[in-house]
Amino acid sequence: MSVRHFLTLMDLSAEEFRTLIHRATELKAMQRKGELYEPLRNKVLGMVFEKSSTRTRVSFETGMIQFGGSAIFLSPRDTQLGRGEPIEDSARVLSRMVDVIMIRTYEHEKIETFAQYSKVPVINALTDMYHPCQLLADMQTYSEHRGDIRGKTVTWVGDGNNMCHSYINAARQLDFKLHIACPEGFDPTPEMLKAGRDHVEIIRDPMAAAKGSDLLVTDVWASMGQEEEMVRRREAFADYQVNAEVMAQAHTDALFMHCLPAHRGEEVSSEVIDAPDSVVWDEAENRLHSQKALLELLLVK
Repeated sequence: MSVRHFLTLMDLSAEEFRTLIHRATELKAMQRKGELYEPLRNKVLGMVFEKSSTRTRVSFETGMIQFGGSAIFLSPRDTQLGRGEPIEDSARVLSRMVDVIMIRTYEHEKIETFAQYSKVPVINALTDMYHPCQLLADMQTYSEHRGDIRGKTVTWVGDGNNMCHSYINAARQLDFKLHIACPEGFDPTPEMLKAGRDHVEIIRDPMAAAKGSDLLVTDVWASMGQEEEMVRRREAFADYQVNAEVMAQAHTDALFMHCLPAHRGEEVSSEVIDAPDSVVWDEAENRLHSQKALLELLLVK
């Protein structure tokens, strides 16, 4: 039987995506009631981090503990990957010792190669191209606050980065309209725009893009590894802050999301991130619950 991986949202069917969202909310309710549910007892998650993270590490590690399993944190300093061992060899070895592997890295090709040689499921916990686990949490959060996102309008403000790419995939699967407000030179890849052409529209002006939106989302102007571009990016994105004026263009019940950590006063104003229609803290918590639902999907037969 072939091993199932989760490298992008397109590794799920639209039906599976919706089912996973609802299952995550069920698992959240069970956890809050104190119900003991340990489907991964004696299972081990290997967590390979080439990019550091707070939410990703804590949510996956906590999720495995709550499911009765355990997790091993591996940084480049702790593994031969950091000393130049071929990815194929590391995948062959690690996948003989653990039951599932999550990887947070730079080049998406790395995780594709790792998955090709892994005997166990591989989860993309972020690459430069995609951040699918965050979208599971975002869509769970929208569902809990506003119901089905089908037919709604989402506005992405900022860089056409890995988060933006994953929003394009989510729009394709969950059937919502996506406005992308980004400056020239910071568009999503042509391949992603072509794949999402029936659901995606680039609107350069954030005020125009936000009109009639049900959800506004943004991210930092410079992601990890792009710090040397910060001066250039601050200039390019100066007019792309989500502030009260931009939020006022959206529907009155529109929500605001950010994958965090946020740079207040840059991509988002403190007024917006602290407002009642900001659900960033629920969104962050839901990384735990949605990833538990994903682990259950991949490992519980």
